[in-house]
Amino acid sequence: MLKQHYLVALQTIAYKEVRRFVRIWVQTLLPSVITTSLYFLIFGTLIGSRIGQMNGYDYMEFIVPGLILMAVISNAYSNVVSSFYSSKFQLNIEEMLVAPIPPWVILLGYISGGVARGLMVGAFVTVVSLLFTNLTVAHPVMMIGVFLLTGVLFSAAGLINAVYAKSFDDISIVPTFVLTPLIYLGGVFYSIDLLPPFWQKVSLLNPVFYMIDVFRYSVLGQSDVPLLAGFSVIALFIVLLLGVSLRLLSKGIGIKN
Repeated sequence: MLKQHYLVALQTIAYKEVRRFVRIWVQTLLPSVITTSLYFLIFGTLIGSRIGQMNGYDYMEFIVPGLILMAVISNAYSNVVSSFYSSKFQLNIEEMLVAPIPPWVILLGYISGGVARGLMVGAFVTVVSLLFTNLTVAHPVMMIGVFLLTGVLFSAAGLINAVYAKSFDDISIVPTFVLTPLIYLGGVFYSIDLLPPFWQKVSLLNPVFYMIDVFRYSVLGQSDVPLLAGFSVIALFIVLLLGVSLRLLSKGIGIKN
């Protein structure tokens, strides 16, 4: 049974994280909604009308799942990396580490905040997509599941980035040079069936591709790779990143001087 003070600590950290991004919603929630609306307008309405269909769907319908998940990925990651680094910079995290709570409680608290922000922005973007297309979700339960799994994965990735960051500039390096290329090359705007065989194989090395593909199946009922492969990749990276995050917190790497 979960100890009472563990539960209180978990609720406190999660509440702090959620309150943090809700309080500054103009900076944390609104930008993603505006940016995605521009994607819908430019790529979906203007360019999509010239492209026509993609894998049997109107181009607007095809890109909607990728744009929704892109917002979830970006916000879950950025919420944890910025919040955890700020706590480390202000030495607040040291108070948590010396408190009588295990590292997994701290980890779960920060991840809860990242997942909450990712889900909230994802929901807003989904509503916005209804203004541009008649979105029909083929598998709602699977859609919510992929939402949650993706949020957990990239929240853990954001924490790892924050642990190793030495300055505020460092928390933008991974999103700029790693995360953004993986997302844009992950099949958000195209099907890998359009690529030459060599580049199709290269795309299969991109873990973000599997997440977007599984999410597209949950929305449209169509995917480029088997669902088992997609969920296996997601599960593998969740276990890997959670394990690394927990070890970093347990050892105090990048936190304790």
